[in-house]
Amino acid sequence: MSSDLHPSQLHQHLQMYAYAKWSFWGSLALGCGLLFLGTTQKPESKPWILGASVGVLEVGRRHRQTAKLLQESLGDIDRASRLNFQAWARANTQPTAQLALTVGVIDENWKPDNFITDPVEYILQKQKHVAMVGGTGDGKSTFTQYLSSKIGGRVVVYDSDAKPDDWAWLSAADVIGRKGNFLAIDTAMGNDLKTLEELVELRGEGGDKALVGRERFMIAEEFPVLVDECDNARPWIKRHSKRGRRYQQFICALAQNDTAENFGLEGDKDTLYSCFVLVRLGQFGRDYARTKLKDPQLEQWLKAGGKKRFMVDDCPCELDLSNWGAFSRGQHQTDSQVQEEVQSQPTAMNEYEQFILDWGQQHQSEVLKAGMLSRGTRLFDGMQPDEVRIIFVSMADRGLGEVEGSGAKLGWRWSK
Repeated sequence: MSSDLHPSQLHQHLQMYAYAKWSFWGSLALGCGLLFLGTTQKPESKPWILGASVGVLEVGRRHRQTAKLLQESLGDIDRASRLNFQAWARANTQPTAQLALTVGVIDENWKPDNFITDPVEYILQKQKHVAMVGGTGDGKSTFTQYLSSKIGGRVVVYDSDAKPDDWAWLSAADVIGRKGNFLAIDTAMGNDLKTLEELVELRGEGGDKALVGRERFMIAEEFPVLVDECDNARPWIKRHSKRGRRYQQFICALAQNDTAENFGLEGDKDTLYSCFVLVRLGQFGRDYARTKLKDPQLEQWLKAGGKKRFMVDDCPCELDLSNWGAFSRGQHQTDSQVQEEVQSQPTAMNEYEQFILDWGQQHQSEVLKAGMLSRGTRLFDGMQPDEVRIIFVSMADRGLGEVEGSGAKLGWRWSK
């Protein structure tokens, strides 16, 4: 008779049968125990204990009757158990086998259809800010340095947890909030809002030319913490998200989750997706590929690439140091223009760039490598080689010398 039952009914009947059978035996054991206990108690207690024993035995009798009825409907219990197990195995192992077959055959040369090679170009085309999601060790610092070197403008970082060697490529004045100084961050964000209003007036009077030299790239680390600690954090991100790009005030906010609440935009999810490009690093990118895009092959591709591969909106991306020197400055410059620019920019350069520039002018035609700086001067103590190479590329993009090589072999040399 078990063959007449649907697999879901079969499983349910077997569960009910097992419950009824074990309830009968449990009730029988408890009832006998109460009977034995009743014989050893005082006379005034015996009626209560014996009554409880009879009640428990009655419950057991009914469970025994239910078990018999279920056994009649199931027929051969062993056969019914085998059928139930087969149905469970089909439901739970076949999808897994299919997934293993689909994911396990990934070609090393496979790339997603919408793969992009230059996330900065994508971001600039979208004319949006950046909301970055990543955990510790996912490469947030490296990516933000790369981003700031390509987009340009004065870089300002709001980071209450910055260690002494974090953001070493920036001047100390441009890293605000060290040692949990949220008051400094809140004050600076308030000044940013005033600056934005001033730029609105300047542009209204003098056009885009009035904004030249006032470009800024602002990085806000652990933005949910800043929202909790700084009153100006919410208006800061809301006003800049909607108006900042027009006035060359680019922001990059970092968080551990891609919800609107984490970026201080409660109830305003549309602003997050309409004004920001979402960059998901590490496990966040892989989770997005699996749960939102439903693409296990993409998830495995991201995992195979480590920190180099991540998601930019719905587009997979791979960022390699060998591509960092390929970004165009947007216009050709003559040697005389470059020389004039070099002479006019030293006051705007930080101490690391100034040291590199001085070295290059003293050792013309020689190629400077990151390892040479770390061994030759204490100025670059604590700075990672990748961070030094970022400075090389940033300077080359601005016409201060040129880069040679790629990846770990990338170096910089002075050129007129």
